[in-house]
Amino acid sequence: MGYRKLGRKSAQRKAMLRDLTSDLIINERIVTTEARAKEVSSIADKMVTLGKRGDLHARRQAAAFVRNEIADIQESDDEVVVKNVLQKLFDEIAPRFANRNGGYTRVLKTEPRRGDAAPMAILEFVEGPTASEEA
Repeated sequence: MGYRKLGRKSAQRKAMLRDLTSDLIINERIVTTEARAKEVSSIADKMVTLGKRGDLHARRQAAAFVRNEIADIQESDDEVVVKNVLQKLFDEIAPRFANRNGGYTRVLKTEPRRGDAAPMAILEFVEGPTASEEA
């Protein structure tokens, strides 16, 4: 097969990957097992690609996958601005990678989990391009 089963049935696996992808967009860094991190990495890269396209169809495709959760709340004077995951993906994360062609996430391996010794990893978005890369 072309993907990892992760020890779950298909509906459970899809729900877990949706949750982890949404959490990655909200927090921009998550700690999970290596296998899950590698699977979520490819999905997150696809979501960023949709965010870079930015049209209505891409927004609807991303909305069909990510959870409708609150990502950020900002208060300024009398206004309270609430951003959900989709808005954060399209407004903050995707523009960071405008000059980058893929490879938006990185998987850093860490020590095994205490208890069952499962191989753990940190999944995070890479930094935007530096001034030397843009030139």
